[in-house]
Amino acid sequence: MPNTKRRRLLVRGAASALAITLGATALAACGSSDDDGGTASGPVSLTYWTWTPGMDKVVDLWNKGQGKKDRITVTVKKQASGDTLITKILTAHKAGKAPDLVQAEYQALPTLVSNDALADIAKNVGDARAKFADGVWQQTTLGTDAVYAVPQDIGPMMFYYRADLFKKYGLTVPATWEQFAETARALKKKSPGTDLTTFSASDSGLFAGLAQQAGAKWWTTSGDKWKVAIDDAATKKVADFWGGLVKEGAVDNQPMYTPAWNKALDTGKQIAWVSAVWAPGTLTTAAPDTKGKWAMAPLPQWSDGENVTGSWGGSSTAVTTDSKHKEAAAKFAAWLNTDGDALNALAKEGGIYPASTSAQLSGAFTTPPDFFSNQADFYALAAKIARTTAPSAWGPNVNVAYTTFNDAFGAAAKDRSDFSAALAKMQSATVADMKKQGFEVSE
Repeated sequence: MPNTKRRRLLVRGAASALAITLGATALAACGSSDDDGGTASGPVSLTYWTWTPGMDKVVDLWNKGQGKKDRITVTVKKQASGDTLITKILTAHKAGKAPDLVQAEYQALPTLVSNDALADIAKNVGDARAKFADGVWQQTTLGTDAVYAVPQDIGPMMFYYRADLFKKYGLTVPATWEQFAETARALKKKSPGTDLTTFSASDSGLFAGLAQQAGAKWWTTSGDKWKVAIDDAATKKVADFWGGLVKEGAVDNQPMYTPAWNKALDTGKQIAWVSAVWAPGTLTTAAPDTKGKWAMAPLPQWSDGENVTGSWGGSSTAVTTDSKHKEAAAKFAAWLNTDGDALNALAKEGGIYPASTSAQLSGAFTTPPDFFSNQADFYALAAKIARTTAPSAWGPNVNVAYTTFNDAFGAAAKDRSDFSAALAKMQSATVADMKKQGFEVSE
């Protein structure tokens, strides 16, 4: 589909997918004040909204280096993340005062594009495309020839397990999901009070990543309509798999990130975790007594011989349609997420795992995380896994799908009831919301 047609298709949902009211909100001017016609001829002043810790220090590298040379100065404005930031961006855009650059999670890009808030920077990012895995870059294009952002950080999913306890219980690291289920059952027989892991119904991003690995395509376009398929065969397979394990009691059904979950990890009552590359940081605080006892492996696969993972988290740097300096802004976005010094600084100051494939094996990623000092190849293996990230298909109302997941799957997990019924609720609620917002939808 040509980019222009796709843009107009998305814009038909003129109302925000977040169902916010765009009123006459008083806004401080946050865009650029000098108009250079969108070129990088300078001098240019850009404003960047971001939540990444230490971003001001990273931007200082630009301002004192390449930015000084090109006469392009960037000012960081620290923001909240998630829906709060998306709401603020859309409100600012409604008034024509959005910043030049914004940090946006991948799943938020369709919402911003559907409101015509992001510029197509395909002609302004040079050879940046070659720096990223196909499945990662695809998330910034929405399946078109347009480029709406440059990938910044990613969260490739992987399997974490207590190596010492796997040895104690005579367990083998599962290579497939069938083996994963067998491992959970075998552990229950050997130690009834111990769980392999838990299904956390409060973590929609985890479920989305697992569905992504299975080949799900929740939102796509067909002709002049959106197609919503959250209950597709791939996602049903994932829902039935986890629902079955929860129903039979082979895994726990409690939420993560609670004191009880932390204690289970720290005491060995739960010995594995399906998570992402950022897990070491969480384990450091959740299970401090287990340092050096964990190991990481690729995510189990649905079939022998497959090699694909999902993603849980990650964000990008986008240029807004309100910017008067789109070319300059795109140049900075490309530098921020491909330059070696910038990426090293992002890792050091912001604690991110870079989307750039070359950065995943350099700088801060040449030695394993302190919590995994026993696994020397941690980041080398993580980089291999990251390259297998499956394509995703996000839509303009991810927030509605996620909220419904938390409600419907939360109840199903608690009751150990049918996950397929919860998935059907997620599908119907998402479709109903899109139609309410003015999108043309087919199922």
